[in-house]
Amino acid sequence: MAGIISVSRNDLAQRRQKLRRQRQMRIIQTIWRTFAITSLAGGLLWVAVQPVWMLKAPKQIVMKSGNKLLSDETAQSLLVLSYPQSLWRIEPSAIANSLKKQPTIAQASVRRRLFPPGLIIEIQERVPVAVTQTRGNKKVTIGLLDASGVWMPLEKYTSLNPTRKLPNLRVIGSPKQYCLYWTQLHQAISQSPVKVMEIDCRNPTNLILKTELGNVHLGVPGPQLFEQIKLLAQMRHLAAKLNSGEIEYIDLKNPEFPLVQMNQKDQKLTPKIPKNI
Repeated sequence: MAGIISVSRNDLAQRRQKLRRQRQMRIIQTIWRTFAITSLAGGLLWVAVQPVWMLKAPKQIVMKSGNKLLSDETAQSLLVLSYPQSLWRIEPSAIANSLKKQPTIAQASVRRRLFPPGLIIEIQERVPVAVTQTRGNKKVTIGLLDASGVWMPLEKYTSLNPTRKLPNLRVIGSPKQYCLYWTQLHQAISQSPVKVMEIDCRNPTNLILKTELGNVHLGVPGPQLFEQIKLLAQMRHLAAKLNSGEIEYIDLKNPEFPLVQMNQKDQKLTPKIPKNI
């Protein structure tokens, strides 16, 4: 009985000794792990604060533009940056957000470049497709529209793009009159073989196009816009049959019954659809 008790006590002593060694190993591992992490963090911090990771001049910024309307110098002038500045103190998202607030920029992304140190900035510019004219409070406001219907102040655009030619298409009326259907309308007329010079949106019940065939009345803008513009393309043979001075306007309010209003009398036409359409 004494032998059994003695063996049990020795076994317990060995187990306690083994547990102590395991605890000591864990403590040592924890110390080494902490030391390694601290050393690595310290090393990274030391590297980060070195002068090499500084943004010292605009030449360290690479500008990538989707449309290249803005020169690199003009695009860089829109950046709110001071030199020199630590590359790690710069917030790319803040710079991107400030660029997207510019009326001439649709999208922007900014990222750091480590080798060599600098910034890479990609922007997508807004391309104006029409000049707008809005009258209010005895004042005429001139602006620009892009294909998605975003309005830009003319002065802001020309100050950034002084040599760029303005669009030939003109839109007259309040943005509230055309913003809901502008994308559809612009897409339709840009694909039409009939040239459209002006869009008059002042009358909400009658959208008027000034075209090479004469004025075209479309009525209240709606889902039939594409069909109306397509019908106008089918009527382009009128230029060969009638003098544009004889036409007061073309009425396409009802695409099923197009009407040509002559200066002297009304004449209903059922236009031939050309085979090549």
